[in-house]
This record gives sequence, C-alpha cells and structure tokens, in this order.
Amino acid sequence: MSYYKYHVFFCTNSRDDGAQCCAQCDALAQRTYLKRKTKELGLAGPGGVRINTAGCLDRCAEGPVLVVYPEATWYTYIDHNDLDEILTEHLIGDRVVERLRLPG
Repeated sequence: MSYYKYHVFFCTNSRDDGAQCCAQCDALAQRTYLKRKTKELGLAGPGGVRINTAGCLDRCAEGPVLVVYPEATWYTYIDHNDLDEILTEHLIGDRVVERLRLPG
C-alpha cells in the first residue's frame, strides 16, 4: 500500500529565457490553492493526498501541468474550477477527469 492514496506533483518551473513554462500560468499559486483545499477537507496527510511542487516536468507546451500518482495521470488546467474538478472527481471520487487529461 502506498503511503499516500494520491501524490500530486505541480510543475512550477520558471524559464529565464522567456520560453513557455508553467510558472507563467501562476502554477505556484494554483498548487497553493489545491494544497489548502485538501487540508480544509481533511484529505491531506498519510493515507490521503499529498500536494507537492515539482521542477520541470518537461511538458511545457501542454502546461500548466500536474501529475497524480500512483496512476501517473497527467492533467492540464486553467483555473481553480479545473482544480476543483480534479479534486472532486479524481482525488475524492477516484475518477479521471478526461477533459483535462493529457496523454501519458
């Protein structure tokens, strides 16, 4: 059994050369939002959900991106509404959000 039911990694990479990156889409604030929501709902911690920052996940053109383990489900998102849907459907309901899913 995994230590966390779901482990979510948000790419928050920033590129100095101005190339497209997740940081341009306010990825760190988006990660902070989802982390706060999981804590408020009592989902955070061992056996539950862990939200982490990741460096470059090398999918900049599809960003912003996050990946949910243990399934390695990749998502893109635009705003809090998309993150709320990932939270409700995937992290709580155990259902992949197909409209936001990226090819693995």
